[in-house]
Amino acid sequence: MRELYIGQKASIRKTITEADVVLFGCVTGDMNPLHTDELTARDSRFGRRIAHGMLAAGLISAVLGMQLPGPGTIYLKQTLNFRRPIYINDTVTTTVEVKELRNDKPIATLGTSITNQDGEVVLEGESLVMLT
Repeated sequence: MRELYIGQKASIRKTITEADVVLFGCVTGDMNPLHTDELTARDSRFGRRIAHGMLAAGLISAVLGMQLPGPGTIYLKQTLNFRRPIYINDTVTTTVEVKELRNDKPIATLGTSITNQDGEVVLEGESLVMLT
């Protein structure tokens, strides 16, 4: 495992596609019409289909497990504050930042956020992870 330091960051960028939303719905069984039915979604407060919130949260897991801290990271806790919807074809940037490193155990607290292509925060929270 590489050495971590306070303020260290890693990000990924992804465009959320129709296929992402359909596949996530199939895998999880969450076929909520806000995600899957254009007519229902059009009449909602969002005006069109939105991506699953937990699909977005899964992008945090991708950064944690593949970049920072990286492979072998074990999730202990995650808070999620959903601020705005993510629409199909939005491009989002998921960022993880090291906030705290424990001296007594291999545990880190990381700030987590997702912004859309307009720089608006769509999700923010905090991860607690075990380092291996």
